[in-house]
Order: sequence, then C-alpha cells, then structure tokens
Amino acid sequence: MSVILEIVAPVFIIVGLGYLAAVRGFIDQAGFRGLNDFTFNLAAPALLFVGGTSGHAGGGPAAVAFFGAALIVYAVALWLGARRMRMPLGEAGLFALNCTFGNTVMMGIPLIAAAFGQAGLPILITIIALHSMVLLTLATVVAEFGLHRHAPWRRIVVATFSGILRNPVVATVFVALGWSLLGLPVPGVARRTMEMLGAATPPVALFCLGGSLAAFNAGQSFGEVAWATVLKLAALPILVWGGCLLMALSPLETGVAVMTAALPTGANAFLLARRYATGADRSGATVLVSTVISVFTLAAVLGWLRLG
Repeated sequence: MSVILEIVAPVFIIVGLGYLAAVRGFIDQAGFRGLNDFTFNLAAPALLFVGGTSGHAGGGPAAVAFFGAALIVYAVALWLGARRMRMPLGEAGLFALNCTFGNTVMMGIPLIAAAFGQAGLPILITIIALHSMVLLTLATVVAEFGLHRHAPWRRIVVATFSGILRNPVVATVFVALGWSLLGLPVPGVARRTMEMLGAATPPVALFCLGGSLAAFNAGQSFGEVAWATVLKLAALPILVWGGCLLMALSPLETGVAVMTAALPTGANAFLLARRYATGADRSGATVLVSTVISVFTLAAVLGWLRLG
C-alpha cells in the first residue's frame, strides 16, 4: 500500500496545483488551452515516438490477452454509452476510451518495477508500445465517424482517415511503428530532444486536468463516471486475468498484464476528449475518481497476485 501511495500522491499533487491555478486565476482557460495544445501536439507525440522506436522484446502473449480484453470492454462501453446513456456515437467512443485507456507510463512503469522488478518491464513496454496505437486510434476513428456519420460513405471514409492523419498522437504512433520496422536509426541529438520534450507530457497533462476540474459539475456525470470506473478497475482486470488463464501464461506475464489492466484511466483520454470538445469534464472526473479508488484496488490486486 505504501508503494502505491508514493506513486499516486504526486498525481494528486499535480492535479491539485492545476485546480488551484484555475480557481485562483493564476492561469486562465486560454492558458490551459495553450498548455493542452502543447501537450497534445508536441510533448505527447515526442514521448510516443521515443517509446515506439526504443526497441522491446518479449511480452507478446501478455499483450494479446490485454488487448483482447480491452477491445471487449471497449465494445461493451461503446454500446452502453450509445444505447443506454443516449450519447452521440463520437462521445460514446470517448466514454469507452475512459473505460480502457490506463495510466501506463506515469503509474504503470514505477508500479510494475516495484512489484515485479526489471523482469516485468519488457512485458509492460510491449503493452505500452501498442497501447496508444490500438486504443487512441480506435477512439479517434469512432469520434471521426460519429462526427460525419450522416454524410455519404465516401466522405465518411475520407473524413475519418484525414482526422487520423491530423491527430498528431495517433499519426506519431504509426510513424514510430514504421520507423521501427524499417530499422532506421534515431540521431542521438534528436532522441535526447524528444526525451526532454516527452518528459513534460504526464505532469502537464495532469496539470491541465486539474484546471478543467475547476469548472466541473460532478452531479451531471456521476452515473457515467461510476460506470467507467467500474469497467476500468474491475471488468478489464478480470477479463485480462481470464485471458491469461486461457493462454496458460506464466505468473509473471499474468501479473504484469493484470496489474496494467487495473491501472486507473490515463490523462491522454482526457486530452483526446478535450481536443474533440466532447465529454472532457466526464473524462477528467473519471481520471480523478479512478485514480483515487485505484489506491485500494491496486493494493488488493497486488496482494492477490502475491498470494497466488
């Protein structure tokens, strides 16, 4: 529990600083929009390119179990949002992202290292390498399709692909994948520059999240936030665990995959929602609430895995 608290506490401190800056007027909403644009257009792509071209080995079976479960939860959440909560398709897609996209970098890396040592990191890095490519791309496709769903099908296809290409985060993931597959080197100066730029992503994203919460009305989205939190912290880890059992994965692979699935919603889900100006308050609240509750759920999962 103390290890998890040490990892989670800085998250709340940075979010709290953003909230305080907004409430006291140190930074206005235009300033927060600028910080959000910097993170989404420059810092996050730099972080993803560095991670996608760093090379990684092992973890393939665990990634299959993880993303198989994530796609199931995404489909259920998409149906729940569109059919039961009467959300527009694009908004439902972003709600589904809240239910599946985890804080794999800022919380995942230190937590997996503390729980499983260096042996667990290659498995986690494999999941991280595919995390944004699979989930952010899927959410972007659904959002773009939702925005243009009443247009002719050719226009829908063109608008969807152009929306993906205009999304710097998703576009960077595919560029990094191609760069890595071709075995192209990244010059040392360029890599170091992107590492420095990418390091700003987690704290600035959390700071912007805190700023957005200053104007958030919790009562308006309580049900949606509750559903997203349950699906993210309970349904996804259980499904990943079941997938690991079906694939007869090792205890280490199972432990890393389940712990990664049990991470709270990551701030990139909030960044994407804010970019599309739909459901950003709900996404921000889900990040905050799931992070609070994950202090207890992650401790329970870690204790269960160690007993197993």
